[in-house]
Amino acid sequence: MLSEQMIRIIKSTVPVLEVHGTAITKRFYQMLFTNHPELLNVFNHANQKQGKQPTALANAVYAAAANIDQLENILPAVKQIAHKHRSLGITAEQYPIVGQNLLAAIKDVLGDAATDEIIQAWSEAYGVIAQVFIDVEAEMYQAAELAEGGWAGFRPFTVARKVKESEVITSFYLVPQDGKAISAFLPGQYVTVKVNIAGEEYTHLRQYSLSDKPGQSFYRISVKREEGDEHKPGGKVSQYLHNSINEGDVLELTAPAGDFTLDVEDERPVVLISGGVGLTPMVSMLNTLVEQTPERKVYFIHAARNSQVHAMKQAITELAKQHSQASVHWCYSEPSSEDRMQQSYNKEGFITAEWLKEIVPDQSAAYYFCGPVPFMKQINQALQSLGVPQNDIHYEFFGPKGSLEAEPAEAETV
Repeated sequence: MLSEQMIRIIKSTVPVLEVHGTAITKRFYQMLFTNHPELLNVFNHANQKQGKQPTALANAVYAAAANIDQLENILPAVKQIAHKHRSLGITAEQYPIVGQNLLAAIKDVLGDAATDEIIQAWSEAYGVIAQVFIDVEAEMYQAAELAEGGWAGFRPFTVARKVKESEVITSFYLVPQDGKAISAFLPGQYVTVKVNIAGEEYTHLRQYSLSDKPGQSFYRISVKREEGDEHKPGGKVSQYLHNSINEGDVLELTAPAGDFTLDVEDERPVVLISGGVGLTPMVSMLNTLVEQTPERKVYFIHAARNSQVHAMKQAITELAKQHSQASVHWCYSEPSSEDRMQQSYNKEGFITAEWLKEIVPDQSAAYYFCGPVPFMKQINQALQSLGVPQNDIHYEFFGPKGSLEAEPAEAETV
């Protein structure tokens, strides 16, 4: 436990972290990878280059400092991060390495303002916070390994089928190489895929949502090929999976993880909203709902640019025809002339609060959504304007956690 004096010192640094937090975490990652380049086998290099990971860490450090005397307040955030750590194989032995470099980064950025007293307080505070993560993750590792069909670390899976779902999304059906059972999972969870790309010095790990219902002999992931542009690099792993991995090849996976999961006990109507490849966890939820809770009304709403990049449209449409509880609604921001001629969508433009209100008359519904961050900000704002309670709003970031607070003049994209 921290002394009252240490708690007071940590809380006094909160305003400093609010201003300098991202600078500290950027410096931290520079120092960490310089001192321990082997950790580049674990971290997502693209998230580092785009600044997503330093920002997410800065927010986590700020929250921990602000709640240092009541760490139970950040336990939900801890569990979310711990799921990702367990899926990536982060170990207890790595926490001291992180702590050493984080303290060095604080000292480096703040200079003389980081007194010995402040560094000592943060050293003790980091030890307490790290132990919370270590304990939570230890339970998760044990649960993953001891579950029926479970395993520790990475397990080889064979690509049984590779299916092109749209111009940019391809599904991979993965079966265990040893032919044994696989872990059950909750709709909305993900797996980590490990790949070694020829010519690349480090291993690449990526987390992909499971896109089919639980209880089958395979896992399915549906991957968008990220081409990249002048603003961001292309996706090395997604392009590698699309271009180089074929049926019969082997991929290594960790057991399913994640806390963005469907509440199957809830009997109220549920609304599943997705943009682009954000539909992958939603399809898992939809397939589960129609099978397990046939009386529960479900609204499936998907936004895409047009039909060319709209994945799984036919399968979802057929599913809705077979199950009267489900209704599907498509929103295209850039429909083609063929889309318009065939009237293959329900709304042109973007998903709005008014359209949602028209589609979903039931005000007691629970909402789940996923997609690009600008899209999710738009949906979150729409749901808030409709007065949906915060407890009924559930969402998942693909990558490090960010903020859904709307920023002025932010583009609306899917």
